[in-house]
Amino acid sequence: MTGPSADELTVGHEVDVEVGPVAHGGHCVARHEGRVLFVRHSLPGERVRARITEGGPGDRFLRADAIEVLEASAHRVAPRCPVSGPGGCGGCDFQHVETAHQRELKATVVAEQLSRLGGVEREVVVEPLADDDGLRYRTRVEFAVADGRVGLRRHRSHDVVPVTGCPIAVAEIDTALADTLAETGGAPAALEGIGALDVIVPSGEADTVVVEVPQDAPTPPITLTETVVTPAGERALHVDARGFWQVHRDAPRSFVAAVLDAADVRPGERVLDLYSGVGLLSLPLAEAVGPQGQLIAVESDRRATEHLRDNLAGQPWALVVPGRVDDLLGVPRKGRRRGPRRPARSDLLPPSADVVVLDPPRTGAGRQVIEALISLRPRRLVYVACDPAALGRDTAYLAELGYEMADLRAFDAFPMTHHVECVATFEAKGAQPAP
Repeated sequence: MTGPSADELTVGHEVDVEVGPVAHGGHCVARHEGRVLFVRHSLPGERVRARITEGGPGDRFLRADAIEVLEASAHRVAPRCPVSGPGGCGGCDFQHVETAHQRELKATVVAEQLSRLGGVEREVVVEPLADDDGLRYRTRVEFAVADGRVGLRRHRSHDVVPVTGCPIAVAEIDTALADTLAETGGAPAALEGIGALDVIVPSGEADTVVVEVPQDAPTPPITLTETVVTPAGERALHVDARGFWQVHRDAPRSFVAAVLDAADVRPGERVLDLYSGVGLLSLPLAEAVGPQGQLIAVESDRRATEHLRDNLAGQPWALVVPGRVDDLLGVPRKGRRRGPRRPARSDLLPPSADVVVLDPPRTGAGRQVIEALISLRPRRLVYVACDPAALGRDTAYLAELGYEMADLRAFDAFPMTHHVECVATFEAKGAQPAP
């Protein structure tokens, strides 16, 4: 197939390319006459016809979709979703990939990001969670509503792809969505004023919850109950219907076990839990330190903080500190005008900590937060990461300050997508095991 030259490529053009390695973000890297293309719906080693979806002359790279597979990978399978693929729903990146091979691709990405950004060479294995071969695991789905249609967004777009269900959602979500659509009778007027439908299957309640999210008004708070298993038994946690909670039905159990194992908390220690949400990790950490210890949980979201206090009410040695982590540590925010001196560190945080656990947002903690945490001289730092690039950058900062990665576990908490969750353990270099 002949086509435009590399310098002429722009949206709509099609070129045949050899697909190279997987890259962070749910696509693979290909080149056309030296021009870099990030191609979705492809696999390493394939030959595909790629249609440019973003970019043009002068851009550093172009985005593209594989609209035809000329030579297929042995790991390619038929998509498990009827609306996945080029031009379809943008929620899943790997519907066309064997589930086990998805984990291999994610492991490659995590290892590459740690090597390139963190200077750490490490073999990575992505562990599966309990699900139906990568399907029927998601307990929370937000369906977009636009022009009387209910569906999911196209990739990098506000356009809505109408759906009647989602194969990565638990079956109860499909049933609830079908019931809701039946109630509207297909009449757009019945959805007027609604911007989204949040469908939730809480582990601590018997009924599926459907939240109508208004287009131009705040959503009234709705408190739900989720359960989590800790070493002390099953615990109930309150969380807002639209608040943060792990969406994979097996993720809360798996992450609690992984973090407790990594932290190796001893009774009587002081533990700092940052970006703590409603206390998924705070509660078991508080149980681990016991009445002779102290757990300090930091969270900035107001509703999450209210639930956090409620969820930790049975552990009086647990202190909830509301506020942004960077503010409380005296770290200037990006974009904030710098004054003549660094903001004062909050007196609500301790001068030292035995263990620090942090689960920062996708952008990571950043150099200055890492520096402030290392000033506490923790014997162990446990970093929960939802983005391998952010983990790589923060790993490099930790290494500069004398802390090295002692262990790493990666979990396939979002099958069919490129996302992966990591739990990394850091210790001071040359640290000796405690008796």
